[in-house]
Amino acid sequence: MAFSSGQAEINVTPMIDVLLVLIIIFMVIVPVTPKGVTADIPRESTKSEPEQPRTVVIELHASANGPAQLSINRTAVSWEDLRATLIDIYKTRAERVAFVRADSDMNFEPVAQVIDIAHSAGVENIGLMR
Repeated sequence: MAFSSGQAEINVTPMIDVLLVLIIIFMVIVPVTPKGVTADIPRESTKSEPEQPRTVVIELHASANGPAQLSINRTAVSWEDLRATLIDIYKTRAERVAFVRADSDMNFEPVAQVIDIAHSAGVENIGLMR
């Protein structure tokens, strides 16, 4: 920096060189960096099957003459088809939980039979409901 008659002169050539180098660096870096994040947007389901309810409730209703009446989520099921129906329900589910609800005046023996059949069908956790 030189002083002549009280005024300072600044040499801007080095600053312009640095500015040009920075411009070139930014021009090279910008095309290399990704321009956005790809996102997978959920699409509408095309399944024709109705979705099964998440909670499986096996209900026992006392019968005046004969064995108790069974239903799974309010759909009637016979004692002979109970195991096959449970296997069919749980073949695509990761969560293997079922609930058993029985009439209050019913003996525990049919409830124990339902629990045994459910365990043999692959149900891991069984809860009792009032």
